[in-house]
Amino acid sequence: MGTFTHNFRSLHRLFISPSQNMAMRCDLHVHSIASGMFNVPGLDRLCRESYNEPAAVYTRLKGLGMSIVTITDHDSIEVAESLRQYRDFFLSEEVTVRMPSGTELHLGVYGISERDHAEIQRRRNDFIALLMYLTERKLFFSCNHVFSGLTGRREADDFSWFASYVPAFETRNGQMWPEANAGAARLAARLGKIAIAGSDSHTIAGVGLTHTEVPGARTVEEFFAGLRTGRGRVHGRGGSYWNLTADVYRIILGMLQEKPWTLALTPLAVLVPAFTAGHWMNEIRFCKKWTAALEREQRNPRMLWDVDSRQFEASMAS
Repeated sequence: MGTFTHNFRSLHRLFISPSQNMAMRCDLHVHSIASGMFNVPGLDRLCRESYNEPAAVYTRLKGLGMSIVTITDHDSIEVAESLRQYRDFFLSEEVTVRMPSGTELHLGVYGISERDHAEIQRRRNDFIALLMYLTERKLFFSCNHVFSGLTGRREADDFSWFASYVPAFETRNGQMWPEANAGAARLAARLGKIAIAGSDSHTIAGVGLTHTEVPGARTVEEFFAGLRTGRGRVHGRGGSYWNLTADVYRIILGMLQEKPWTLALTPLAVLVPAFTAGHWMNEIRFCKKWTAALEREQRNPRMLWDVDSRQFEASMAS
């Protein structure tokens, strides 16, 4: 058998060791009804960010060939109760983090426990304190939609923090302008970051259409070990104005089903294409500004000892 394996290695992988020939897939950025309310003034009391039911998300992902399943709701793990029955489900969240500059960032944090969630939420307004915890716990985390203005303004110093301390970048996001994804991929390659992908879908239609793949992985632990050793691959589509507009209409439909009295607001739906066009143009401007700035200059890594001593002491005490 040893001689056969040595001389016919490809046949051995194909027929005798199929597990080595398989790839584990996971959409690492998915939302459900637990992601909270829409954060646009005027809609924050009316409309949710997503109306995806966790069970429907799970069924959709499995139907599209995902080997393992997670949901990354905004600062929430409410889906745990309904999905913990599935052995291929693991707990994650998308954390809204405050940077030292005062800006906000979305970090995907994966394979967490309920206790991790509580501590992450306690520290999320202090990036340095959160970073210390994630590093101590050896949790895998990523900077999501690197070149998006979704969380507001960005400072040049933020990217130095990303370069120094965030191990992974989301280089393919199913909702982002393709050039924003390409810019994130170039930056990740230049900085030696792990590349991951996720649909970032707030509606069922886009769930699972963008995903991360690790050849040879058989468990969640092996999946993330494979990512850390550079064996991950990103697959699937990026975003477009038309997909974004269609998703907003799907979310409006979810709002109408949950709150029938909002039917009186439906005449305003004619404004959706203009709203999404404005958002899309803002995303393009944001991406062009920061990709050009970062590709013009090579910034020095940001180190913890560069932080004001009072800020560092406060983080240590938290």
